[in-house]
Amino acid sequence: MANFSKEDQTGRGGVHPLKFSLWLIIISIIMMFAAFTSAYIVRREEGNWLEFDLPSILLINTIVIVLSSVTMQLAHNAAKQNSMSRLKLMLLLTLGLGVAFLIGQWYGWAELVENNIYFGGTGSNPSGSFLYVLTGVHGFHLITGLIFVLITLLSSLKYKVHSKNMLRIQLCTVYWHFLGGLWLYLYIFLRINH
Repeated sequence: MANFSKEDQTGRGGVHPLKFSLWLIIISIIMMFAAFTSAYIVRREEGNWLEFDLPSILLINTIVIVLSSVTMQLAHNAAKQNSMSRLKLMLLLTLGLGVAFLIGQWYGWAELVENNIYFGGTGSNPSGSFLYVLTGVHGFHLITGLIFVLITLLSSLKYKVHSKNMLRIQLCTVYWHFLGGLWLYLYIFLRINH
């Protein structure tokens, strides 16, 4: 008879309720960004659209978030192998890279302000406002991801994340990869449509 932790038990449909909830959250975020990017395209075609260069930091941020996805996957692999010191190190690196990404976004917004690109209000243009919304809403979700990574890191310090208790790290990894993929989509979208 196999021993399963309370966390690993699944619901009646065979899917753990937390995994199901995470996928519902991901689907709702996808729908929200699909609406934002669709509105971006429609509004751009209406005219009165200011063309400006995207902040150069966005490319660096793209590299940072890809690296953070790699460290998150390495953390997941370390948990599977019960390599606790590597797990903690990779989660710490993921956390640091996530914070670096947010700092980069802040510098990107500062560059927009220096170029007189503002969010809403008098003298603003919808193109700038859309850029603030797309990057800001993604940044908000990245903060929630950082909280999730921090909780997983703290759990790993108490040896609650390991090969026989993978739910927390699995959920964290899926969400973090999703945020990275979402950013790649936004960056490519903005490069093509800006």
